Amino acid sequence: MTEAFVWPFRDPEWVVKLLIIALISLIPIVGAVNGIGWMLATLDRLRAGEERLAPANLSYLGRGIRLFVVELIYALVVVAVGLILYIPGVALAAHQGNGNGNAGLIALAILLNLAAFGLITIGSLAYTFLLPAIVLATDRGGIGAGLSVAEVLRRSRANPINTLIAGLMLIAASFIGGLGVIACGIGAFLTAAFALAMQAWIIRSFEIGTTGPPAG
Repeated sequence: MTEAFVWPFRDPEWVVKLLIIALISLIPIVGAVNGIGWMLATLDRLRAGEERLAPANLSYLGRGIRLFVVELIYALVVVAVGLILYIPGVALAAHQGNGNGNAGLIALAILLNLAAFGLITIGSLAYTFLLPAIVLATDRGGIGAGLSVAEVLRRSRANPINTLIAGLMLIAASFIGGLGVIACGIGAFLTAAFALAMQAWIIRSFEIGTTGPPAG
């Protein structure tokens, strides 16, 4: 799986391509959608046996919009689940903050808030491990297929070890994507573009290693 970290460097134009995608990503929403589409186009190249990144331009909006919508919906669901506990916890804490608070109720408010953040964390991890199956389902069948939890779970459970490895690699890619924040400015977006290239390789590896109908 270390190939995910090094394969983009095999493209002689990797610096220019990542820089262009990074600059495009500065455009609110549009940049994110285009980046997702570029990742899928790069995935297509890997399917064809080409270890080269897709051309970097602003032509991937149509390809990326469906997966963007699916990812947004999953993210909103995870947040909504956490808010079920977070909102009562905040309301309870605010109420107890007026005058003499009850120690037991304050403790309950803290527990509710901790449980909310715990649910969001667990939900985010679950989403990360299901992401390869979500991407492949959406790319193959559209938004409805990507939101078909039963189908996503079926594909993810087809090879649990492969799903586990892919999920861990996506966590590593996410970590690398955030490293640029330390460098400030364009560094954050450049590493995010590199993370998209890694994601394409990880999803392709997952696709090869799982059974079921091929994507695309």
